[in-house]
Amino acid sequence: LKGHTDMVLSVAFSPDGKTLASGSFDKTIILWDIETGSTIKILKKHTDYISSVAFSPDGKTLVSAGFDDVIILWDVATGSDIKTLKGYTFYAKSIAFSPEGKIMASESYDTIVLWDIAAGSSIKTLKGHNEWVSAITFNPDGKILASGGWDNTINIWDVVSGNTIKKLKGHTSWVKSVAFSPDGKTLVSVGQDNAIILWDVAAGSAIKTLKGHWVKSVAFSPDGRSIASGGDYNITLWDITTW
Repeated sequence: LKGHTDMVLSVAFSPDGKTLASGSFDKTIILWDIETGSTIKILKKHTDYISSVAFSPDGKTLVSAGFDDVIILWDVATGSDIKTLKGYTFYAKSIAFSPEGKIMASESYDTIVLWDIAAGSSIKTLKGHNEWVSAITFNPDGKILASGGWDNTINIWDVVSGNTIKKLKGHTSWVKSVAFSPDGKTLVSVGQDNAIILWDVAAGSAIKTLKGHWVKSVAFSPDGRSIASGGDYNITLWDITTW
């Protein structure tokens, strides 16, 4: 797919898998038809680089975050902007929807903001890291949020109260990526220390530490039986029963 005039920073599939959204240094978002490879729409409103894009669980809304310190909600069907969310002093690097799609989390510097999507307003501001927040993800029921930071820690947050439930310590360098297992009982994280750590969420303790390559991102398979880690030009698939 070619259409951007500068580097692409973020991509996301729609829930039905028919549309791809891409955000770029060229300040635009392109919606692509996966089957034909053609451009559906080009979305323009950001005044600086686009750092992250994400679809809502129902696929009707696209959210984009930019270096212009705003988050924009887009109507996917019409390509028009619905709301612009402001309140940052630093740009939001990543965004995540709760599974039911009512709440969105965004991170900027050492702060995480929870947003009410319907109202377009902030619900809570979470502070617990003392360095940049580098990764965020909701658990499958949307009641817990995990965040990784440049302070080498992972915070587990109660979404309703906004309180920290647990702080996970085990990485010796900053945390790049976090992901929950499909049942929400296990969290996997990867760090600049090239460690992949699996955590028991309830206990807040490490189950297993894997090392094998330079890693940047990690994901669970839908059946929860394996994880994929990507980094040094390779993707490694791990069997979580035998390792």
